[in-house]
Amino acid sequence: MSHNTSTIGPIRCVTIACADVQTMIDTYHLFLGYQLVEHGKLTPAHAQIWGLPNMGGRRYALMLPGGEGITAIRFVESKAPTGYVAFKHMGWNAAEFMVQDTDGIAAKLEHSPFKIIGPPADLSFSDKIRAMQALGPAGESIYLTSFKEKLPEFDTPDPKHYVDRVFIVILGGESCAQINDFYHQHFSVPKAPVVPGVISVISNAHGLPSDTPHELAALALKGQSFIEADHMPAGTLPRVALEGELPPAISMISFEVDRLPESEYLRWLAPPAVLTGEPYQGRRAGVCLGSAGEWIELIERS
Repeated sequence: MSHNTSTIGPIRCVTIACADVQTMIDTYHLFLGYQLVEHGKLTPAHAQIWGLPNMGGRRYALMLPGGEGITAIRFVESKAPTGYVAFKHMGWNAAEFMVQDTDGIAAKLEHSPFKIIGPPADLSFSDKIRAMQALGPAGESIYLTSFKEKLPEFDTPDPKHYVDRVFIVILGGESCAQINDFYHQHFSVPKAPVVPGVISVISNAHGLPSDTPHELAALALKGQSFIEADHMPAGTLPRVALEGELPPAISMISFEVDRLPESEYLRWLAPPAVLTGEPYQGRRAGVCLGSAGEWIELIERS
């Protein structure tokens, strides 16, 4: 991993569209130990760079594990279309949190607003990694993952908190090659090998046998962050947002980037601008679309 030439990373923010921000704050605080670090109403400038000018004034909140660190969860009040189901649509499918004890957090979530959709299990390609999957109150999918030991092929953060930061975001697309190509071309992310893996939450959503192998690739970004590219089954739907609203569930992922790319092949939702507050801190940011239609918010490093 020391030869990572990526210009993008770390993951700075996972934005989740929700009906009620306070419900999300309470749930993530009580069950995941996240602390509120900023809340208020979106300014017109924030809404503008997302190409959603009418979202100015909507409530939002940012939370961090134990109130510290580099990767926030941001909840934004937004209306969702009916019919969104996790893993049946292209785009950002899940956020993966590094945790200290996967089985322990599973027990804690048993009687919570989170619905466990994948009980703790060792990964099909490594018995050193244990993960579980759950759905949150806004229909967002989260993975809670622990490492029994450090693996040389993955430069991963150590969990200081019981539930620590998001270190992988899961992106569903038409092929791993397409996602590899996009992030390599625009952000110099080294192409990741494509391997078969059992992803039961995808299989279950599509009515396939639980042990169906799916192609996946772990793209290594800067800052101990990764994008997992998942090859979605036939029949996967595009992610559709209501007019003037954010995409449902996990709406977009914010990454730091050396500088905003100038490529004429990138589709920006609106002209980039300098923004205040977290996670921008007076830096230039913009949102572009990825190869699976995913919203990618880019924040310049300085």
